[in-house]
Amino acid sequence: MNIVIEARHMEVTDSIRDYIETKAEKLPKYYDNIHSIEVTLDMEADQPMSEIIVHGGKKTTFVASTRNEDMYACVDQSLHKIAEQLRRHKDRVRGHHAPTKTSGNEPTEL
Repeated sequence: MNIVIEARHMEVTDSIRDYIETKAEKLPKYYDNIHSIEVTLDMEADQPMSEIIVHGGKKTTFVASTRNEDMYACVDQSLHKIAEQLRRHKDRVRGHHAPTKTSGNEPTEL
């Protein structure tokens, strides 16, 4: 999994980079087929914004962006939105499988 962190109108500090990487490494527990994660941090009108784009398998892309007073809060909220999208997508994909068949050799209770 590839994690790319970019910034506009600001510099990315080592602490925010480490924070994003540790949080983003937990995303595969929601959806296994993640190829890359792009995080864009922006400071527009003195208000932090974060945007996270997750590229998954079979041309699936998940996007979340948040604007807040604190950059760490922006990242947390965006990651929470992405985690919910990944969880819902995984549930939808799992729901499309046919139920397992039981063998007819098992005795039934009366």
